[in-house]
Amino acid sequence: MPTKKEIQDLYFMDARFKLLEIASFLDRVDRHEGDADFRHPAFAKALAAMQNPPEGTTRAQAVHLAFSDHSTEPAQSAGIQFAYGAHNEEVKS
Repeated sequence: MPTKKEIQDLYFMDARFKLLEIASFLDRVDRHEGDADFRHPAFAKALAAMQNPPEGTTRAQAVHLAFSDHSTEPAQSAGIQFAYGAHNEEVKS
């Protein structure tokens, strides 16, 4: 079983890069005109979930759940033929 230091030695630089990439993405969105769509608040919700996951939930689970559709009724039809990567709470199927 690796130690925390060994995990950091293996993965820190990759995680650092990804965190900088997220910060750059948010800076690009902030710099440009117009309104963001439903993905922007979904991203903020996922970041908050990562920093403070519900008890009994890992950070990865909390982020995944923040982007997920929690509805229980099946949609009548697909509105699109691709994924947005976040659930639009305002669209009712």
